[in-house]
Amino acid sequence: MAVKAPKGWYDITVPLKQGIVYFPTDPIPPKIYRLHDRALGAKVTMSVLEIISHTGTHIDAPLHFIADGETITDMALDATVGPARVIAIKDRESIKAAELKKHNIKKGERILFKTRNSPAGYEAEKFSDDYCYLEDDGADYLAEKGVKLVGIDFITIGTIKRMENITHTHEVLLNAGIYIMEDCALAGVPPGEYEMLCLPLPIYKGDAAPCRAILRPLK
Repeated sequence: MAVKAPKGWYDITVPLKQGIVYFPTDPIPPKIYRLHDRALGAKVTMSVLEIISHTGTHIDAPLHFIADGETITDMALDATVGPARVIAIKDRESIKAAELKKHNIKKGERILFKTRNSPAGYEAEKFSDDYCYLEDDGADYLAEKGVKLVGIDFITIGTIKRMENITHTHEVLLNAGIYIMEDCALAGVPPGEYEMLCLPLPIYKGDAAPCRAILRPLK
């Protein structure tokens, strides 16, 4: 369930909660729970989060797949702050170059892909391998165009059915200096132009980090 946003804004952040969908190869399931609770007589309410850096809505830095790549704390703030475009993908299988070429994508754009994953992918009770993903040639095309950010409405940009696709899409984009935003809650967001405010947690030398992301339509 997406977070309720102030009037005029869309909050596209998937809330961190116990039971959140996670990638099945992660070493541990996310654990998010109350350590102390005022309602149960404790002096304070305090929660514990045991999660990997790729939990919920998050940003992948180049270090995720590139040995000497930039980290989350190296990231320029304008990678995730500024104008962004939400593009609705019609293909139910994957995001392919042929469809992308119809959208006149330009250098420096921040692109968020709204697919059939919204909201089924991130509101599911457990991970399913049936989701729309970025095809190899789609990643190649976006890197060639020189976009600044690529986002998708699922916990990973590639398909678990072809691990080489996960490797290819991440390596191509991150090698080109394109940050990746995964698990965007785009169900209620119409395609179009937006102002995006999104900042990941500044995990020192982080390969990725959870973030809060909001969109406001550009008039």
